[in-house]
Amino acid sequence: MQQKSSSSSSLGPGGLDIAQALFKPLQNAAPPSPIRRHTKISVVGTGNVGMAIAQTILTQDLADEIALVDVNPDKLRGEMLDLQHAAAFLPRTTILASVDYSITASSDLCIVTAGARQNLGESRLNLLQRNVVLFSNIIPPLAHHSPDAILLIVSNPVDALTYVAWKLSGFHPNRVIGSGTNLDSSRFRFLIADHLDVNAQDVQAYIVGEHGDSSVALWSSISVGGVPVLSFLERQQIPVEKETLEQIHKQVVDGAYEVISLKGYTSWAIGYSVASLARTILRDQRRIHPVSVLAKGFYGIDGDVFLSLPAQLGRGGVLAVTNVHLTGEETQKLRHSAKTILEVQSQLGI
Repeated sequence: MQQKSSSSSSLGPGGLDIAQALFKPLQNAAPPSPIRRHTKISVVGTGNVGMAIAQTILTQDLADEIALVDVNPDKLRGEMLDLQHAAAFLPRTTILASVDYSITASSDLCIVTAGARQNLGESRLNLLQRNVVLFSNIIPPLAHHSPDAILLIVSNPVDALTYVAWKLSGFHPNRVIGSGTNLDSSRFRFLIADHLDVNAQDVQAYIVGEHGDSSVALWSSISVGGVPVLSFLERQQIPVEKETLEQIHKQVVDGAYEVISLKGYTSWAIGYSVASLARTILRDQRRIHPVSVLAKGFYGIDGDVFLSLPAQLGRGGVLAVTNVHLTGEETQKLRHSAKTILEVQSQLGI
C-alpha cells in the first residue's frame, strides 16, 4: 500500500485544471536539462532515529524525494502527513510512505534504521540473530528495487549488521557503509574541544574500530588548528595524564547510554551524523568520515569484517581509506576490536 498526500485532484469545477489556469507557460520553452539529477533517499524504519534522520535530510535540502518504509501503516501515514504539513517551511521535497518496498525504487541512497530492541536479559548474540532475520526481509527488496543504490546501515550493532547487509545485498563492499563511529568521533571532538576551550570544528580527531566498547581513540593523530596535540606537548615537555585521556574515551563510549538513560533514546545527534554522510555521498564531496567499511587488508586485519576507519566518501560510496598513522598500541587495539566483531559474526551462519 503506497501512501501519498491526502489532497485530491487539481481539477476544479467543470473539469478546469487549476494548475494550468494559474500559470501561463512560456512560448517555445526549452525542455528541462537532462543533466539535472533527481536525488532520492529511502529511510527504512520510522522510529526516533529514522525520523530524526529524515527530518534533518529535509531541512538540509539533500533530496528531491524521500521514501519512508515501516511495518506500521498508521505510524507511516502519520509521520508522512506531519512532515508534509511543514511544506511551507521546507525546501520542496516529495515525501512518500509505504509498507511496500517498491516505493524505494531508483533510490540513490537507502538508509536502514530498523532493528529489533534488546529484551531484558537478552544476550547480544541473540539480539543480533533476531536482527539478521529482520534484515533478510529488508535488504534483498532494497537491493532489488535500487540495484545502483548505496546502502547506509544505522541499526545496531552496526558493524555486524553492515556485514550482514553486504552479504544479503550482493553489492560491492564499497556501496555498503555503516554509520560506525562517525557520531562517536563527533562526541570525541566535542569533549576535546570542551577540555581545551576551543571550537569543535577546529579539532581533528577519530574514534575507529567497533561502534561499541572496543572502540579505539586515535590520540596520536589528534590536532587542534593544525597542531598535533600530543607531539606538541611532548616537545614542550608538558606531561599528559593517561587517566585523563582514558576518561575522555570512556565518556565517548558511555555517551549514548547516558542519553538513553535520561531521555529514553538517542535521535538528534545521529540524525545530524547520518545527514552529514548523506551530503558527502550524494554531493560527491569526498570528505573523510570514520565509518564502518570492509577492513580486510588494512592495518593487518584479516577476515571479512566491517569496522570504522577514516574513509573518503563520494558518489561511488567508499572511495578510499585514509592512511592514518597508528602507534603500535593503537594498531593492537584496532586488531582486537576486529577480533571482537569477527567472533560474533562467526556465530551467525551467513
